[in-house]
Amino acid sequence: MRNQVIVIEKKTDLDWARDFGMVQTAADFIAADGSAGPMPQRVINLADDCSYMSIGYYCSLLAEARGERVIPSVETILDLSRKSLYEMVLPELDAILNKDIARIANPPKASFTLTLCFGSVSATGFRNLARLIYDRFRCPLLRVSVQKETIWRIKSLEMIAPKQLSPEEFDFFQKALESHSRVSWQTPKRKRALRYSLAILVNHEEQMPPSNAGALKLFEKVGAANNIDVDLITRKDFLKLAEYDALFIRETTSIKDHTFRFAKKAEAEGMPVIDDPTSILRCTNKVYLAELLSKNNIPAPKTMIVDREHLNKVVDGLGFPMVLKIPDGSFSRGVHKAENKEELQSYSRKLFKSSDVILAQEFMYTEFDWRIGILNRKPIYAAQYFMSRSHWQIYKHAEGGKTSSGDSRTVPIEEAPADVVDAALRAANLIGDGLYGVDMKQNSRGAFVIEVNDNPNIDRGIEDAILKESLYEMLMLDFKRRIEDR
Repeated sequence: MRNQVIVIEKKTDLDWARDFGMVQTAADFIAADGSAGPMPQRVINLADDCSYMSIGYYCSLLAEARGERVIPSVETILDLSRKSLYEMVLPELDAILNKDIARIANPPKASFTLTLCFGSVSATGFRNLARLIYDRFRCPLLRVSVQKETIWRIKSLEMIAPKQLSPEEFDFFQKALESHSRVSWQTPKRKRALRYSLAILVNHEEQMPPSNAGALKLFEKVGAANNIDVDLITRKDFLKLAEYDALFIRETTSIKDHTFRFAKKAEAEGMPVIDDPTSILRCTNKVYLAELLSKNNIPAPKTMIVDREHLNKVVDGLGFPMVLKIPDGSFSRGVHKAENKEELQSYSRKLFKSSDVILAQEFMYTEFDWRIGILNRKPIYAAQYFMSRSHWQIYKHAEGGKTSSGDSRTVPIEEAPADVVDAALRAANLIGDGLYGVDMKQNSRGAFVIEVNDNPNIDRGIEDAILKESLYEMLMLDFKRRIEDR
């Protein structure tokens, strides 16, 4: 149990939890400085609420950013948040469920539930099912609802907290936790399938898509020249996705909508996918990125991750003006500049309505941001995005939903400042080997990473201004390599 931390909701849980490792409340775990020396290698997150953007969710998110092994992972939390994300594995689980029931001397007659504790179950006969579910979804506590139809089927999988257990279940949970604390953690198995061809997911109604119509036509043209059939698909084509060999998401990604489901489905089918689910998870949350950059000593504006309780600390830590950000905002949405304490309180109240945790960051004005495009751990393009007119951001959102943006200019990658490209590459490599756009600021103090985007713009006339069709060929050939390397 050495090098293990148990994250609990309240200090009243200390009495039973301290027997299994170092114990921290969720609030204390978030407030801890992840860059200050070695941290425990394993984190068991037992917060009461691990739903998206809850304090429990951020515990798992920050643990991953700090390089810790945590259960449940953010991926598992999101997989279990909606049945549409885990229903693809239910046929496999149902098959094992029915085999287990067939072996029971006195099988159940009506619907029932099972409580899984670290992959163990107290109910007789369901050991195989419990192990398989835990292998797919590494979660401390899981409630499995089973109903009888023509065959037995799993109706739902639900993450639960220790406080939801009966006294008998809690005793079993403690024994399972003790046993789990003594074994090494294994990586969940992944199933792969073999398919072929390229689908590009688009939304023709999106106001600011990552690729404009001209770019999409070039993807089709260059794909055909390289023996890749390119089809533009929409969210309505989810059931057809497995017909393709690979997926390229050219719609703004979010873990809350269908783009993440498409990425998860592609991954489950063994298809190369850009953006992959892990990259979406890591890039769409600024809290994760801030912790990741800090942990790996990559230069970034001074950033503080705060909840309501610790908000006032940012005044001494950053001073004014400062920038306040909601963790999952994009295109400058959910970003405010606070000039004084009154604005700090006003803007933070708005942001805390959407998230238990927000970011406060030192204000760093530059005339333009660098955007460095990275593909498969190599820089491929460099662009300058200028601030919107009379504004401190690239995008300016006016009342009524109107959005304006500043000018842009693309330069040869070899002409971009070396320190900018180097820092961008180091940051992107922490995320993965996909396609990323790293936003950078450069001033007299050096180059600073602002953000790593999993869904960067590839627009005709902007990012391709230097490379022309060669930029699209780089992407098509990279997909071809991924397909052939499966």
